[in-house]
Amino acid sequence: MKKRPSVLHYLLLLTLPVFATAFAQGPSPLWNPRAARPLEKYDNPPAYIYRLETSPRMISPHGVFISYQVNVDANGNNIVGDAANECSISVDPTNTSKMAIGWRQFDSVSSNFRQGGWGYTTDAGVTWTFPGVLEPGVFRSDPVTNSDEAGTFFYLSLLQTFCENMYRSTNGGQSWTELQADGLAGGGDKEWFTIDKTNGPGHGFQYQSNDGADCSGSGVQFQRSTDGGVTWQPPIDIPNEPTTGTLDVDTNGNLFIGGEGFSPFYCVRSINAQFGGQTPTFDQITQVDMGGFIGGFGGINPDGLWGQLFLAIDHSGTATNNNIYMLASVVPPGRSTTDVMFVRSTDDGATFSAPVKVNDDPVNPNKWHWFGTFSVAPNGRLDAVWYDTRNAANNTDSQLFYSFSTDAGVTWSANVAVSNSFNPFEGYPNQDKIGDYITMVSDETGGNVAYAATFNFNPNNGQHEEDVYYVRVFPGGQGPSPTPTPTASPTPTATPTPTATSTPTATATATPTATATPTATAKPTPRPTPTPRGTPAPRPRPTPPPRP
Repeated sequence: MKKRPSVLHYLLLLTLPVFATAFAQGPSPLWNPRAARPLEKYDNPPAYIYRLETSPRMISPHGVFISYQVNVDANGNNIVGDAANECSISVDPTNTSKMAIGWRQFDSVSSNFRQGGWGYTTDAGVTWTFPGVLEPGVFRSDPVTNSDEAGTFFYLSLLQTFCENMYRSTNGGQSWTELQADGLAGGGDKEWFTIDKTNGPGHGFQYQSNDGADCSGSGVQFQRSTDGGVTWQPPIDIPNEPTTGTLDVDTNGNLFIGGEGFSPFYCVRSINAQFGGQTPTFDQITQVDMGGFIGGFGGINPDGLWGQLFLAIDHSGTATNNNIYMLASVVPPGRSTTDVMFVRSTDDGATFSAPVKVNDDPVNPNKWHWFGTFSVAPNGRLDAVWYDTRNAANNTDSQLFYSFSTDAGVTWSANVAVSNSFNPFEGYPNQDKIGDYITMVSDETGGNVAYAATFNFNPNNGQHEEDVYYVRVFPGGQGPSPTPTPTASPTPTATPTPTATSTPTATATATPTATATPTATAKPTPRPTPTPRGTPAPRPRPTPPPRP
């Protein structure tokens, strides 16, 4: 029988100060979903630095796919010495050239102090502007962004108190308005939210859930806003406690929450959350076999998850309308690494299919397929991306891979690499991870992806840097990209990760066509297998100090 989580569930894990070059060949210490895990916390003061150095922003081509650096300075150059990860993208459905990405911004890798960074584009991702952070000097984490059907963007951000704020932008992410005083959006750690975009009674309602370390102090909880994210109603416990997942609304206004209930996965439904005068209840709870469990805190991402669960619903109006899909990078039985697994429901969440493996390489217990995420296009096509080590001799250097499905996930296209290889163990701030997730938003012809990678090299510390990138993926990977692209950068040098080129930053008005660029083919030099980390020991969560 599943036990209710005790206060021990919310203890922090004491992570070991081992420089992260985690295990390429040996077994990894698995994250136990029933155990406590490190929470977002204030542990370092801000590290303000005066920068005299910049380098050209990174434009990283891989075949016909081109990744553009997002976290750039006012002149469009790379910021030397910072870190940016855990990125969430929104796209204006009325003008897909307008996008915004939120991320965790570390002004210096010498500190874990992070803020709510963001960037926007008006030319379909070719150039990006990074105006700054949501609230300078305020600790923020777990950024989640979304847009409504009219192109209004929203940005939910976690504070050190485990409470949140919601921000709104009506100009494509160029500026943001804080919708309530700090912390009054409720919520908690690993929060996620969705927006009702139907024409029903819940139109415009916002719904969020968290992982149990939350503003109210207990329980995996759900909250609702009936006024566009301005005020949030009191939290409600979610049955079977689905955590580390996402939410979506079907075309009938029914709300679905997917997540891992500290052992099995669940899909939980509320049919009355759309009625503002009623207290939301959950009328259907379905256990789901995802072919494994969510892991983390060791291995490929030492201080973070290896991915989370994503739930999305088909709104195509076709034969697959209202199909419910769930995808996650999970640890299969008997393994210590991950595969990208997918399930679907065609009966309103009552039952789900057997799990399908999306990554098409042969099963290899040394290979990682991590940070899996996906989205559903308006025409019902499914797009999925993830980090993949299949081509790495050291089993850790990663590339972003892509696959799509046109038959509701029954079959998936041949996987294709859409980025160059990068070392995920470089560029860490004091916190040894590259975030906990990446995200994407699909349209009729392709998908818009925000991800973190370490392409830029910092000669000051001899390491590559964590930065945020945008790439457009599309079925087949052939022909011209559906988005404007500048002339490709020179071919990357034959190293495991590409280095910045001297390509001038494209201006907002330029829309030249990309030229084909050969992909670097040299194999990376394997690193020695490091010594496995010890199992972290729990310790009480300290009371967060006053915000600086």
